[in-house]
Amino acid sequence: MTLTLFPIRLLLAAFMMLLAWPFALVASLGPAERAPEQPLALWRKVVDFLLKAIMRTMWFVGGFHWVTVKGRQALPTEAAILTLAPHSSYFDAIPVTMTMSSIVMKAESRDIPIWGTLIKYIRPVFVSRSDQDSRRRTVEEIKRRAQSNGKWPQIMIFPEGTCTNRTCLITFKPGAFIPGVPVQPVVLRYPNKLDTITWTWQGPGALEILWLTLCQFHNQIEIEFLPVYNPSEEEKKDPALYASNVRRVMAEALGVSVTDYTFEDCQLALAEGQLRLPADTCLLEFARLVRGLGLKPEKLEKDLDRYAESAGMKRGAKINVSEFAAYLEVPVSDPLADMFSLFDESGSGEMDPREYVVALSVVCRPAQTLDTIQLAFKMYGSQEDGSIDKDALSSILKTALGVAELTVTDLFRAIDQEEKGRITFADFGRFAETYPDFAEEYLYPDQPPFESCAQTPPALTPNGFCADFSPENSDAGRKPVRKKLD
Repeated sequence: MTLTLFPIRLLLAAFMMLLAWPFALVASLGPAERAPEQPLALWRKVVDFLLKAIMRTMWFVGGFHWVTVKGRQALPTEAAILTLAPHSSYFDAIPVTMTMSSIVMKAESRDIPIWGTLIKYIRPVFVSRSDQDSRRRTVEEIKRRAQSNGKWPQIMIFPEGTCTNRTCLITFKPGAFIPGVPVQPVVLRYPNKLDTITWTWQGPGALEILWLTLCQFHNQIEIEFLPVYNPSEEEKKDPALYASNVRRVMAEALGVSVTDYTFEDCQLALAEGQLRLPADTCLLEFARLVRGLGLKPEKLEKDLDRYAESAGMKRGAKINVSEFAAYLEVPVSDPLADMFSLFDESGSGEMDPREYVVALSVVCRPAQTLDTIQLAFKMYGSQEDGSIDKDALSSILKTALGVAELTVTDLFRAIDQEEKGRITFADFGRFAETYPDFAEEYLYPDQPPFESCAQTPPALTPNGFCADFSPENSDAGRKPVRKKLD
């Protein structure tokens, strides 16, 4: 197929995109923020029909000979937003080109030659993952369009925010649900004997996926439009609850489980730092509990120094759950108690707030290992020279990795070359610069080098990269959580 079918299909698909490009270019001229005229001019209807036909032909020559559609697509006045899941591939663009609905997608996509012009035609809402202000503007734009009484095209949103392997639905981002308007859930299936579709952060790359799929004689896809979901008054006030309930409906239709992991958890698991997370880390659970308290790591990062200063002043004094709530400036609640139990190693009802700050620093800055260690030295170090002993280093590294047991004797001796029994951050920094792979060599000498918990899971798990804490429902906070040392 590589020598026969693949080149023919690739050339025909490229030709179809080039054929569609001038139509999309002309039709996308003008300010993008202006609402489409109602009713559409005749020439725009013709262009819309031609583009749909060209795109359908492109998918046909790519092996998607027919598309199974179940259910009825709601009118824009019935549901301004279509939520699609699971999101697992760039072939998920098939329902977009069939309906010419607007989409929410990465801002970088508009710069792709030819394809970027085709994207602009459907008047997408662009979002940048790294720009917090961009996210706010995206939500405002979604609300504006969703509340336009059908003047704008329907918006197709993949609320998972990233590609997964379709074995479960991860946490839905609330953007599609903040407007509080009815949404229509849409589920996607690829019932092929051989999966050449899935494109995630681990596994075949984009070009390999394209090659394997075009070499398949026939590819199947099913698109099912579920009944319109009308939110209750409680759901309108709580987008997270609204998103969770819609996710539950879609998971039932797909026959898969749900997990409370998010795109940001993938970033944490895959972060390239000197202390890359091992398979048995509990920091992913910690990050989930942080979100459960309504605390966003990207905002908490600004307060790390304040938290560290407050924790350092206690000089190792432990606090109870009520004092921990006051420390975080949140009320005592079940999610807070769950988080507290992660750090209550002995079950005595007390915890060291410095450990919370170290764990939070890793979640906020997963790739900035030395920044976290430096912050920890400020809290644990002596007032004279900021040095720490072996026990303090053990506590810092166990918390930073979120693991049960850790032997730091060899590492401490290697850093403490003068055998003072104490080391400073300057000593640690010099050692880390000389031995950038010190974690694998000194902390896990009997284990093969790990890349991340995503790549060396302890066992095959539902979502493919870490233990699923909520396989049947999203009320994960009420099940017993693992302590940091368990």
